Amino acid sequence: MRGEYLMQPSVMGFVVCVALFCGAKLFRSSILVALMASLAFGSTAIASLPSLGGSSPLIYTVFCGLLVLSVVWHRTALQDLGRAFTNYPAFWLVTLLMVYAVISCVFFPRIFAGQTSVFVPTKLGVSELALAPVSGNISQTGYFVLGGITFMAVSLLLMRGVSIDDVRKGFFAWVFCHTAMGVLDLAGKMAGLGDILEPIRTASYAMLTEAQMSGFWRIAGAQAEASGFAGVSLACLPFCYVYWRRTGSRLALRLGLVLLILVIFSTSSTGYVGLAILSIPVMLSLLRSIGRQWLSSADVLILALFAMGFFAVLLILVTYPRFFDPFLTLFDTSVTNKMQSSSGQERMYWNIKSLQSMIDTRGLGVGFGSSRASSWPIAVVSQLGIAGSMLMALAVFMLTRETRAFRLNADPETQAVVAATRAAVLGGLVASSMVSGTPDPGILFFVSLAVSTCVQARYADQRGVMTAGIRHYPA
Repeated sequence: MRGEYLMQPSVMGFVVCVALFCGAKLFRSSILVALMASLAFGSTAIASLPSLGGSSPLIYTVFCGLLVLSVVWHRTALQDLGRAFTNYPAFWLVTLLMVYAVISCVFFPRIFAGQTSVFVPTKLGVSELALAPVSGNISQTGYFVLGGITFMAVSLLLMRGVSIDDVRKGFFAWVFCHTAMGVLDLAGKMAGLGDILEPIRTASYAMLTEAQMSGFWRIAGAQAEASGFAGVSLACLPFCYVYWRRTGSRLALRLGLVLLILVIFSTSSTGYVGLAILSIPVMLSLLRSIGRQWLSSADVLILALFAMGFFAVLLILVTYPRFFDPFLTLFDTSVTNKMQSSSGQERMYWNIKSLQSMIDTRGLGVGFGSSRASSWPIAVVSQLGIAGSMLMALAVFMLTRETRAFRLNADPETQAVVAATRAAVLGGLVASSMVSGTPDPGILFFVSLAVSTCVQARYADQRGVMTAGIRHYPA
């Protein structure tokens, strides 16, 4: 009975894990590909942990564990780790972040107990309570530390010579699975079958998967709700766009177009606002190309699609003047009136009080996992304080930084993959800045950080070889 209380395994979660693992092996891919594909299943848990407040680890944690074991099992694991700390500053930064997160979750809720209010998920919803240690301190910090360890594991794999092709396959597997789940979810609802993906939704948190808004089905895919699907889509879309612009990949273009259509029909305010933000760099790029009087084939295609869409809208307005009324109603409901809704006001209150809690704790924060906000930057500031926020900002900077040696010496495919993975994270952070309640940037962030820093390190000297002291080992 005690074992059942500590952990309740999910049979369907195990089945999905086996399917992804076998799929990776069938295509002769590494465990990294299976890990990336598992990120598309945001509502599929491997087990439930009643002892930690009902926390349900998602299936990606299984593949993170397998990836770490495969790295640790290597005969040169300790030597590789020592060289990594010597040659990769990102290793020290991620280690500092993990240590700081653990210290904050253990000590800050006790030092500042009762001195400020926090928002804690309960069985009755999110409740405002006085600061005190909660189960979230353990579970949320555990996920964050797992992300940091995964960063190290992926970095060591890249040091040993895992090709950039495996990284590309992994990200495309993630995008494909996410897109396919969105198409299946929408098709099932439009066919009157309801939520056909319900069997794989084994996580313990609330599922809002059969809701409608202004007569439109909300698309959740393999996530728990429409905003979750839109958030992941905002990470997938920049990956597809950047990789397509760099390589002309038809697969990336097709996946991106399908995802764009799904986000438009997802009825998610997160998706609509996120698309508007992500369109800014696209428009600036087009304006720059027009100003230089040199348009690439990709620029021409984008302009042609915009023109076709514009004229199609005009034609429909002339023929059926009230055709867009349902869409305008949807936009008003999901975006224009969002902040006036009880949900929007509640989330705004969370953010305001979260910033206040940072002040109440003298800039130290309430501790990792102690509370929840409705914006990733605010969650970072309120839970990790000023020092932790500076470390996190430095990690984001290291992710976005591109060295001159890499630009000059890396082949176009490698540059395309690294740029696309970086774009995926930035798109994901845009979504997290609107909805995320935890300071954990997620596994995608740590995998991309490893790819960006370690791959670029291969070109640290002008001869385009690995940094001195780093050798390639058989994978």
